[in-house]
This record gives sequence, structure tokens and C-alpha cells, in this order.
Amino acid sequence: MNDTFLGEVPPPVGMMNWQRPENLRWSFQHLAEFLPTAAISRGQGPIAELPSADADLASLVLPPVLAGEPAMTVGSVMDSTDTDGWMLMHRGTVLAESYTGEMSSGTNHLLMSVSKSLVGAVVGALSDAGVLDIDAPLTTYVPTLADTGYAGATVRNLLDMRSGIAFSEDYLDPRAEVRLLEEAIGWAPPAVAGPTGMYPYLMTLRQKWDHGGVFEYRSCETDMLGWICEAAAGAPMPTLMSQLLWSKIGAEADAVIGVDQFGTGMFDGGINATLRDLARFGALFLGDGLSLTGERVLSAQWIAQTLAGAPDSREAFAASPGDNRMPGGMYRNQMWFPYPGNEVLLALGIHGQLIYINRPAQVIGVKLSSWPHPQDATKLFPTLRAFDAIAAAL
Repeated sequence: MNDTFLGEVPPPVGMMNWQRPENLRWSFQHLAEFLPTAAISRGQGPIAELPSADADLASLVLPPVLAGEPAMTVGSVMDSTDTDGWMLMHRGTVLAESYTGEMSSGTNHLLMSVSKSLVGAVVGALSDAGVLDIDAPLTTYVPTLADTGYAGATVRNLLDMRSGIAFSEDYLDPRAEVRLLEEAIGWAPPAVAGPTGMYPYLMTLRQKWDHGGVFEYRSCETDMLGWICEAAAGAPMPTLMSQLLWSKIGAEADAVIGVDQFGTGMFDGGINATLRDLARFGALFLGDGLSLTGERVLSAQWIAQTLAGAPDSREAFAASPGDNRMPGGMYRNQMWFPYPGNEVLLALGIHGQLIYINRPAQVIGVKLSSWPHPQDATKLFPTLRAFDAIAAAL
């Protein structure tokens, strides 16, 4: 396991170098110390208690995938995948919870694209309240989008990442749109002159094919969703997320979101939260929209249509130009379904951020990490296998 910077502050970390592999463990736990952020308040409501029970899950052996492969245990997977913290909750009881280095149960950790699933829940709450029509064109809420590539796209297209926008998510290409977006919002030094701020950048995106077609994973879709939420509800995302989500799940701590030069949230990957509060969020998908405190957060109908997908969701997923390595899966309402059926759903973020939700087993797994590379199948899929093995054993 990478033990860089377990307790000491590394050499000065800032916008120029925070995403270097050697700085990730520290920077993912200290974002507010070098980038501008806004608080997402937990409010004044009750904390959802998480009782615990001792269970030796780390020694559980994973079923082999290939004949003759070395034996793997849950513990060996966690030890070999740059884990900062992980936990397993079964029927509301924590059976395992572990942290590495200076991280603790009170540490806010950068969620990367797990943030997308939180924004998706805000969209669901606004839809449930009748504030947002997910079948409406985006121009209903932001008329200026009529002059952009998003003209003609709907909220539903964004939720399922099925717009026709040209946007590369190649994290290793410094000139890919996903990296240009970071430059625009001040998360990376700009290599060339370009728009400043999240919304000005989104206005520059252009259409490459018809909206409503195949699935293609694009962070800009969630950033546009955040803009639509703010326009429809007339409030900034930190306020909306606090009122509609974070204050209702029984969170222990305020969450934090990175913001651009104008205070606009980095909706697609900028939220920071604790491991335990992510388990509380995941529980919404086991409780059909009810939190662990018994408060209604999302309607049962929203959860049901998330699980069901659209009639062509899996076809659109299979036809994606990217290799998603999840045969039979789908993407719906900013959640991943890695297998055929709807028993397991995920919130996923680069560098190893994950919420694993197994409905039949009533299991929530959470893992926060600092992988050196943004994407690494050799770390992601063993992690899924580990949580699958625990769910099967329980």
C-alpha cells in the first residue's frame, strides 16, 4: 500500500501539483486547504446511528475467476488497492470499518465522480417535488443554452449520459475536454487561454450526434445538471443539497464542495464527505428512498425507475463508444449497474472512490482510495469481487 504522507504535510500542495500521484493521499483529504470550497450543511436533524458488530470480513476468501490464480481475500484486496478507508454495512449494522494513515471517521475525502450520484439524488428530489421536469428541454430552465451544443437536449438525456455532446473523458490526454474543464474552473493551471468558470466553459461545448442516443460517460453532463437544478430551484447547489439530501440522511458531518472562481460548484467530482456519511447515502437505495432516520428523501417511484432503467438503457450502454467492461450493465440517474438485472448498483469515482449497494443482501460497501492512476481495472474489479463475496456470504 502507498504510505506516502501518512501524517506529515507534504511539500506545498496547490493547484499546480495536487493531482500528482505522490500527493493524492494527502490532497484528497485536504482539498479545502488549497482550493476554494463551500459547505454543504448537515442541518440540525438527528444523526443516523450506525451500530457495529465484530465480523472478520478481511479473511474472507474470494471465489477464483480463473483456474490457478493466486488466492485473494477481502483484506488482501483492500491492502493492495491504495485504500484510504473502507467499510461494510449490513442491514444498518457496520461489520467492518478501517482507515489508513491519518484518515479517520471524521475525515472529509474527495469523492471524485461519486459526486455525480449525489447530484442525481438532488435531481430526483426536485423531480419528486414538481420543481423539475426531467423530460423537459434544458432550455426550459436555461434559455441561453439554445445557442450551444445542448440545444434540444433534455434533463433525462443528462441523467443517463445520453446527450450528443462532444466531450472526451480521456484523463491521460491533457487536452481532453475533461482536463480543459479543470483548467477553466481553476483546478489545474491553464495551458492556453480559454473560458473562465464552469458555466462559461459549458457554453462552449458542441454537439456531435443526436441527443438521446448511446450512452457515453461525460462529466460535463453532471455539471450541466447542476446548472439546471440551480436555475429550476433558484438556489445554489450547496443549499439545495443540504436541504434536499444531506440534512435528511442523518449525516454526522457537513460535506464540502469545490467551487470555481465565481462560487459555482464542481458538480461532477468536487464533493468531499466522510466514509460513514456515504454509507448513509447509499442506504437510500435499500430503503426505497427512506433514510436510516426514517425520513423520506426520495420517492419510491424515483428509486423504482432508477432500478428499472429505460427500455433501451442496456442497449444504449452496450453501444457506448467507450469500453465500460460491464457486460449486460447500464447507467441510469447517475448510477452504474455493473451486471444484468438491478440487484447491484454503484456510485463510482476515479482514483478508487466507490459506493457498492447490493439490495437482496442489504449490503452497503464504501471504499475511498488514492490510486496513482485515474482508472485501473486491476484495482476496481477485485474490489467489486470483494464486496460481492461479502454479500454472498451474508
